[in-house]
Amino acid sequence: MSNSDTPQVKIGSGFGFRSTADDVLAGRDLTGTLALVTGGYSGLGLETTRALAKAGARVVVPARRAEAAREAVRGIAGVEVDELDLGDLESVRAFADRFLASGRTLDYVINSAGIMACPETRVGPGWEAQFATNHLGHFALVNRLWPAIEPGGARVVSVSSRAHHFSGVRWNDVDWRQGYDKWQAYGQAKTANALFALHLDRLGRAFGVRAFSLHPGGILTPLQRHLAKEEMVERGWIDENGTPLMPEAFKTPEQGAATQVWAATSPQLDTMGGVYLEDCEIAEPAAPGDQSSGVAAWATDADQAERLWELSAERTGVNAFAG
Repeated sequence: MSNSDTPQVKIGSGFGFRSTADDVLAGRDLTGTLALVTGGYSGLGLETTRALAKAGARVVVPARRAEAAREAVRGIAGVEVDELDLGDLESVRAFADRFLASGRTLDYVINSAGIMACPETRVGPGWEAQFATNHLGHFALVNRLWPAIEPGGARVVSVSSRAHHFSGVRWNDVDWRQGYDKWQAYGQAKTANALFALHLDRLGRAFGVRAFSLHPGGILTPLQRHLAKEEMVERGWIDENGTPLMPEAFKTPEQGAATQVWAATSPQLDTMGGVYLEDCEIAEPAAPGDQSSGVAAWATDADQAERLWELSAERTGVNAFAG
């Protein structure tokens, strides 16, 4: 295991844009392993659950809408559903307590759940909902589950997005009290996902725990539920009939799930961690002003990652590494 930072340099994985989750798991037997996939009953999360279970893993799917989740995963062997609302820290605590009481050890944690470009919404003590749900909820979950993550040297995967280019962390106004912009707020939350993985990897690698963040690709999934059809037409994603206008630019859910499954399970990454991935490959630094690929400098800044960790620990009241 390496104790040095992994560079944002491609490694020649052999996979790419069109690889599917099944492709990256071909020939792998995950029998005897346990995965936790937030959002594992919808969109990319559901495809991630299916692929891991097909390869033999047992999968825990914590869900805000548990009944809907049970219906979605019905027929997939080895999957169990429990209740979890990432926007409610008490719900996070209760789920973690139930899981830890089972005495099981996790091998893979994939933080795939999220909300995108929602109208201005406040949760908890007035926190902006996208930052609170996409980042703080997962931060609290991983820290509370640390007693199940650390023993097996689990991999923790944080699903970010190319949208991290839209905004770094707004340190002077993390909760967007001024001038709320749904896309920039989403971008901040996705930057936070990347910074979380960066600092978790630094803290966890001494215990054999590695963390990664990633852009899954552009996929039309229920994540777009807050967007009006007119907005997606205006962005050039679909036509008036709802048909994708740039099919070559979009992935299928099976392709979209590939990078997070690769991040969680690939032996190619055994000595690595803390990096941002895309298309089943380590992403390279983005050129200044280029939002089309690669990772923005603010999403790989170790000082900002540590600062975000401290802010998150203060807000959630949980830090597995305190002291």
